[in-house]
Amino acid sequence: MIKNNYKIKEISQLYGIGVDSLRYYEKLGLLIPRRDTNGYRLYSLHDIYKLNIIRDLRELDFTMDQIREYLDKQSIETTLELLYQEQELIRDRKAKLESRQNILKNRIDVITAAMNIETGVFSIKTLPNRPCLKFDERITRDEEMDYAIKMLHRIHNAYITDLSNQLYGASISLNEVSQGIKGVFHSVFFIFDSEFTGTLDFDYFLPAGNYLSLHYRGSYEQSYEKVMEVLKYAKENDLSLVGDPFEVYEIDNRDTMMSDQYLTEIQVRVKSPMD
Repeated sequence: MIKNNYKIKEISQLYGIGVDSLRYYEKLGLLIPRRDTNGYRLYSLHDIYKLNIIRDLRELDFTMDQIREYLDKQSIETTLELLYQEQELIRDRKAKLESRQNILKNRIDVITAAMNIETGVFSIKTLPNRPCLKFDERITRDEEMDYAIKMLHRIHNAYITDLSNQLYGASISLNEVSQGIKGVFHSVFFIFDSEFTGTLDFDYFLPAGNYLSLHYRGSYEQSYEKVMEVLKYAKENDLSLVGDPFEVYEIDNRDTMMSDQYLTEIQVRVKSPMD
C-alpha cells in the first residue's frame, strides 16, 4: 500500500541511497522533509518525485548546482532544455562506450592471436615504415622498464589514451650484446602502424625492410640468450645486420602476472648478400 509519508530509513532502503546522502541533499536544500512530533524526518511523495530526478541526473554526472537550479526553476522550457542536455550526454557516453568496446575487442584479438603464435621459429618479415615515439633511457631492471614506459606514456598521453592496447618495444645495443653485456636496453618506444604516418609528430621510424624475427615465451631472463640465438642464425644464413636488435612485448605484465605466459618478439633488420 502506498503511503503519503516515508521515514528516512525507508527511503534509504527503497532507493539504495545512504542516509548520509539524503541528509546531504537536505543540507543543500534539494529535499525538504517535514518533521513528525518526535522530530523524525518524513518524506512526502513530492520529495520522492524530486529524489527520482536527483538520482537520474546524478547518474548522468550532472552537478548538484545544476540539479538545484533545475528543481528551483522547473518549467516546460527548463525540462526541455534538460532533456536535450541528457540526450547529448547519452550520445557522448554511447560514443565513449563504443570506442571502449572497440579497444577491448582489439586487445582480445591481439592476445588471442599472440597465444597461438609458435615460438622458437625464425622467420623473415617484410615490413613497411613503422612510426615510433621514443624515450631514451639506459635500462637495466624490469622496474626501470616500467618507469620508462610510464614516462613515455605521460609525455604522449594526448595521443595514447589507452596504454594497455599500445604496442611497445625496447632497443638493445648490438655492440654491448656482442661484448657479453646482458639485460641492458637503451630506449623504449611505442610502435604505430604505417597508416599513422603524417598524423603525429613521430621521433623516428623503424625503416621498411626485411626483419629477422624470433618469438619466445616466458621470463625476460632469457632475453640475452635469445638475442644471441638470433645473431647466430643471421651469421649462419649470411644475413647482414642493419642496425640494433630490439624486443617487442606482445603479452607482458599488462595482461598477466605469470611470467611464463609473457610473449616477446626479437626483431633485427637484415639484408642478404643478394639484396
